[in-house]
Amino acid sequence: MAPIPTRGVVAVTGAAGFLGGWTVRTLLDRGYRVRACVRNAEDPERCDFLKAMPGYASGRLTLHSADLDQAGCFDEIFKGCHGVAHISHVSDYNDQDYVRRTCDHVIASVNGSGTVTRVVLTSSVAAVISEMDLGEVARRPVFYEDRYPDELNPKRTPERGQGYSMGKLVAERAFAEAAEESGAWDAITVCPGDNVGPVLSAHQRNMGPWQSLIARMLEGTCLQNGVYRPWMTVDVRDDALCHVRLLESTEVWNGERYIAWSTDKRNVEDICADIDRLLPELRHDTPGVTDTQNERIKAREAEFRAIWALSDLRNDRMKAATGVEFRPLDESIRDCVESLIAVAGVKVKRREEAAAAA
Repeated sequence: MAPIPTRGVVAVTGAAGFLGGWTVRTLLDRGYRVRACVRNAEDPERCDFLKAMPGYASGRLTLHSADLDQAGCFDEIFKGCHGVAHISHVSDYNDQDYVRRTCDHVIASVNGSGTVTRVVLTSSVAAVISEMDLGEVARRPVFYEDRYPDELNPKRTPERGQGYSMGKLVAERAFAEAAEESGAWDAITVCPGDNVGPVLSAHQRNMGPWQSLIARMLEGTCLQNGVYRPWMTVDVRDDALCHVRLLESTEVWNGERYIAWSTDKRNVEDICADIDRLLPELRHDTPGVTDTQNERIKAREAEFRAIWALSDLRNDRMKAATGVEFRPLDESIRDCVESLIAVAGVKVKRREEAAAAA
């Protein structure tokens, strides 16, 4: 199907979120008209930052309340749109039937619009690399678009913590199949890595794990990642640009998926230490790592770290399709920290404060 026209109309679901907000801003910067879909457009905590964007004052950006759980909630919003960036999360990924129902709500509104020719769907690298058996990472260490988790592993269940990964795959397949059946639009999937970068609103501190973890580091707590997985990052601004350029591209096809990450890979304790390295003016009192893994996992720390060290991250397809040049992680960490302080009001635990307390 056709890419969206220059300066066309794009609906963004989950527009109040970390990635959603940056996608709205990127679309506006590139001249588009944007319909920002949020749960409650009258919620000042979540929506005032959108209303502060220049496009809102001119009317090029409009806000719309839409509850993803309700069939028909996007019917009127999508009419006249050329593209949809479907970024919104659902409330329960462990219920696969529920995930499918929410997909069907969006799909029905796309089909009913009569104008949408492309949907870009936000999935996750969890739909690429989330393994019940980490030995599978050693066997298949290249992380690229054709890689999927071992879906035949009997332990791959929501009860074992795999619901998010499973739900994202349900959504990917639902949209690709619906687009093929329709023949009037296509569905392209983005699988983002760990989003790091500046928040646009105070509430976004807690709308994604990675900026929330950095906020906790600033406050004095550094939590170890599950099974010692390093952060595999993408700057949220680059992730947003990937979404927009896939809406624009003439070189993509229905059902394709693209990974959005810089291929930077860094352990959590190094991320924490980076704050003082990148912003020594803060005099950040770098905390030690709090490891909450159970004893069985702790005993295998060296094994797990060695397995993750084998992972080979690729972004060749995304770069070829979009031309995006990914920012280095140092820039993302610095800008994330400064925005958490300036925008979200995070209080930094400083070295002299720790010394005075002692």
